[in-house]
Amino acid sequence: MPDLLQRFDAVRQRTLRLAAPLSAEDACVQSMPDASPAKWHLAHTTWFFETFLLAHEPPFDPDFRVLFNSYYQQVGERHPRAQRGLLTRPSLARVLDYRAAVDARMQALLTRELRAPLTERVELGLQHEQQHQELLLTDIKHLLSCHPLWPAYEAPNAAPEPAPETELRWLPVPRGVHEIGHAGEGFAFDNERPRHAVFLPGSEIASRPVNSREFLSFVEAGGYSQPQWWLAEGWDWRCAQRLEHPWYWRRSDAGWQEFTLYGALPLLGSRPVCHLSYYEADAYARWAGARLPTEAEWEHAWTDAMARLPARETLHPAAPADEGLGQVWEWTQSAYAPYPGFRVADGAIGEYNGKFMVNQYVLRGGSCLTPPGHARATYRNFFPASARWQMTGLRLAR
Repeated sequence: MPDLLQRFDAVRQRTLRLAAPLSAEDACVQSMPDASPAKWHLAHTTWFFETFLLAHEPPFDPDFRVLFNSYYQQVGERHPRAQRGLLTRPSLARVLDYRAAVDARMQALLTRELRAPLTERVELGLQHEQQHQELLLTDIKHLLSCHPLWPAYEAPNAAPEPAPETELRWLPVPRGVHEIGHAGEGFAFDNERPRHAVFLPGSEIASRPVNSREFLSFVEAGGYSQPQWWLAEGWDWRCAQRLEHPWYWRRSDAGWQEFTLYGALPLLGSRPVCHLSYYEADAYARWAGARLPTEAEWEHAWTDAMARLPARETLHPAAPADEGLGQVWEWTQSAYAPYPGFRVADGAIGEYNGKFMVNQYVLRGGSCLTPPGHARATYRNFFPASARWQMTGLRLAR
């Protein structure tokens, strides 16, 4: 299966390229319980293929079955998530040997004709690894931000030129019954199905995400000290954390700065504001006289917008500036819940999404760190309301 083999090699090599700038010390440290060390990401994405596609073969190392299991209860024991940074062994070199050995076995498997269930599982493993590629970058960003010198993952001169600020326009989301969810050809996670009808009452949605200049106005107007804009739980969270501005922002003698993968840079107003919790996104929307969209409004608006744009191979790093798609993951007001008719797959693989459908909110779109070709209109990302280490921002609705 040459096409699938080529895709497998491309995805696996991209992960190695993303990890290449990291030292062995960088790759081992876990900066908070929600983040994972880069070494663990490298091993876990390999564990997935070994566990779910090569289980009939002798394991590379039997201990890895426990060390690099994430949350698959039916597979067996797991090392605690919050203690992944204590895994000084195996070494980074040993993990890279693990990847190479499993890759060789997978390449041999992919030279054969495989039935659809196996090819679908390979594709799931690749999509899973692409998710971890984005997580690897956001986790290393958090780790480097904990360093007092704010070191860069990449050289500052490699930072892309910022796009000019565009005027915010309001796009109609017409009243009526519309269909959302994945249908037809192409990969989708199980939580994107089945396609189903929803009623939309009629609204408007912003043509682009909220940018840093706009969010700075909220900060400087005292938005973080005014409880009237905040959900009660969000206000308690803000007070407990003593927050006054988004994560990775700081005031300096030269003005506001933002920590990025390219180190500390001046805060650029035209860039979408990111690393916001649901609480912060919702508070800003209320302050701005608007609200967060539902995921149905968001999907309908994006599908309609994409239909009016020239055909493109990928949504990364961003759609045309006047649409502002694919720059940050965008919070919606929709709770992460199953679609009508959703069914959890049999076996351990069914633990991928369904069991997390509680106490989380849906995010839509994709970010500048989402791998090329990975995002789509029906993609449902999800995080708890307090999460903000990912590239999360917002788009307004009214």
